[in-house]
Amino acid sequence: MIIPPEYHSHEEFQNRSRKLAEIRELGVDPYPPKYVHTQKASQLTVETEGKEVGHFDDAAAGNTEHVFVSGRLVLFRAMGKNAFGHIQDETGRIQVMFNRDQSEVAGFTPTEELSAMKFVEKKLDLGDLIGVEGHLFRTQKGELTVFVKKTTLLCKSLLPLPDKHSGLADKGVLYRKRWLDLITNPQSMERFRLRSRIILAIRKYMEDQAFEEVETPIIQNIYGGAEARPFTTHLNALHQDMFLRIALEISLKKLIIGGMQRVYEIGKVFRNEGIDRTHNPEFTMLEAYAAGWDYNDMMDFVEGLFETIALDLFGDTKIRYAPDDEATAQVIDFKKPWKRLTMKEAIKIYGPLDVDSMSDHQIRSHLLKETKLDPKEVESAKRGSLIAMLFEEFAESHLIQPHHIIDHPIETTPLCKPHRDPQAKNEGLVERFESFILGKEICNSYTELNDPELQRKLLENQAELREKGDEEASPLDEEFLEAICQGMPPTGGIGIGIDRLVMFFTSAPSIRDVLFFPLMKPETE
Repeated sequence: MIIPPEYHSHEEFQNRSRKLAEIRELGVDPYPPKYVHTQKASQLTVETEGKEVGHFDDAAAGNTEHVFVSGRLVLFRAMGKNAFGHIQDETGRIQVMFNRDQSEVAGFTPTEELSAMKFVEKKLDLGDLIGVEGHLFRTQKGELTVFVKKTTLLCKSLLPLPDKHSGLADKGVLYRKRWLDLITNPQSMERFRLRSRIILAIRKYMEDQAFEEVETPIIQNIYGGAEARPFTTHLNALHQDMFLRIALEISLKKLIIGGMQRVYEIGKVFRNEGIDRTHNPEFTMLEAYAAGWDYNDMMDFVEGLFETIALDLFGDTKIRYAPDDEATAQVIDFKKPWKRLTMKEAIKIYGPLDVDSMSDHQIRSHLLKETKLDPKEVESAKRGSLIAMLFEEFAESHLIQPHHIIDHPIETTPLCKPHRDPQAKNEGLVERFESFILGKEICNSYTELNDPELQRKLLENQAELREKGDEEASPLDEEFLEAICQGMPPTGGIGIGIDRLVMFFTSAPSIRDVLFFPLMKPETE
């Protein structure tokens, strides 16, 4: 077997393999099919805090609480008649004590040459998974400990864990081999457990708001709902190229057209684009659509969602965001209502630039002089896109506390309803908002476009851009246009990036810290 270079040595693998063979010869099953534990490490710690547990003699006599705990052996030290160790489960660690006279090993018959105590000392290694049955007591120093009466080997490990101080210094190793990260970094384990709690809180909130969860296709014969390059694949059964979805939007809108009133999906989305601190080509989206709602209703909905998550996780709408250290910590308050600014207002406040008093030429000149944007992109952009560029370059990073940025130029999206206010409509604005926290977009929402004639026009514009070489423009989706022609009610829709949301609530410095297995370059020899 080839041992990966980051592990200690080939010799270590051989030593453990030898021990495995010896364990089998002694009649012990090193990989039993089942083991039932009754307590978790942290549960025992919490339940016994401040309580009289009993002392060594009480536990030895079996007069204290009887427990079954299992986990990974991460510390072991022999001390004459007794040996102490730590076993770690997903909640934390607990100390265990093996005793020469009273501790036994399941399936092992002691001999004159090898006692149960020596079996634990000589045949087990750090990293092995074990179950222990015994009685609780506190040491003289007050540490909660299990006096082990029986040890069961659950899994003999053949490779050691990397050295805590050198082997885990490489972030790339931890991202590629998340199991090592979870074993050795309690902070990572807690972050991913919080992720699960966040998604559970979202589902509960959606249920309370009368939304129904649905599932829609990941592999599609035409993609849409966002401006992004797709991943392509080939479906052999139909002899045609297919695409991984770039958004959930189109399928969910078809369900609204079909008569469902409030639907949502939490699912994977795939965009063939760059990788950085806040982007991964595979990510998780929440999209929701409600018949009869508009973007104002969706703003209220978003505020309620974030406030609910904060209260559920931390019991407060204020959370500390400290991805690097406490010196850079910021307090973010999710209490509703959030501040609302039009895109033009945000540019005027933070630019500070008065867009309405600037010509297209003046905007282009300012962007070319003050930013590093592609000159070709700036020169070819229409006014609405130029305004969006100004916002991204001069306002976005200032939106630290939760903000809704409303009333975007129509050029920014082909799926949004034109503004109901006549003046705003004449200015080419649509009923769209994006929510920002810590200078990053966290969600996108529209009053959805349900005018089939305007929808066709806008999608045809997208198709023209695509024919001219814009790889992020969407192809013309005739099936979606057919559905729109059969009537979609007034609808509010929203998309929220789950991974970024988790980053905010867990102080994660990178999206890779909240994805179990982020996309990484292949390891080279």
